Amino acid sequence: MEKYNKTIGRYGEDAAVRYLKRRGYRIIERNYTVQGGEIDIIAQKGVNTVFVEVKTRSGDGYGSPAEAVTYIKKQRMKKAATVFLQKEGDCFVRFDVVEVYGSFDGKKFKKEHINHIENAII
Repeated sequence: MEKYNKTIGRYGEDAAVRYLKRRGYRIIERNYTVQGGEIDIIAQKGVNTVFVEVKTRSGDGYGSPAEAVTYIKKQRMKKAATVFLQKEGDCFVRFDVVEVYGSFDGKKFKKEHINHIENAII
């Protein structure tokens, strides 16, 4: 099950990157990891550095994907963002969630819908 979840997650992140690029975001980093923290995508749009959590689901059976972003995950994102910003300097910051809905037939992920929630994490 873990391999399946990682595979779905990777496809969802790829779909989110394509979505963000089409909307004028410049991707700076993917899977940025520091001790005690991780961010799926770091992007830039205008003056904003955007830290993005991607959640991929095949339905709302367990709630919306954004609802799966726990307090602990938010804290880990903030920790990683702090480390990133110490290297990059001050800038305007935003934390977003990209929900990717789709299905996976074992070989190919079929994206059905993307919901981008800006300022989802405070």
